[in-house]
Amino acid sequence: MPKGRTRHYTLTVIIEQDQDGYYVATVPALKICYTQAKIFEQLHPRIKQVIELSLEEEQEPAPMRFIAIQ
Repeated sequence: MPKGRTRHYTLTVIIEQDQDGYYVATVPALKICYTQAKIFEQLHPRIKQVIELSLEEEQEPAPMRFIAIQ
């Protein structure tokens, strides 16, 4: 993609809380795209940064669509 052009993606972020109380966010459409934070408000900027880094590495999101939660 030429510099100066921005692509917009709609990505699903899954947020869970582990047994130690940390919030863990993962992006299934991007391989190895996850982060964690002890405070929920810290999670959004961290996952945004990890998504940006994944996309900088020219990783295209895998086409996925949400089906269900079980």
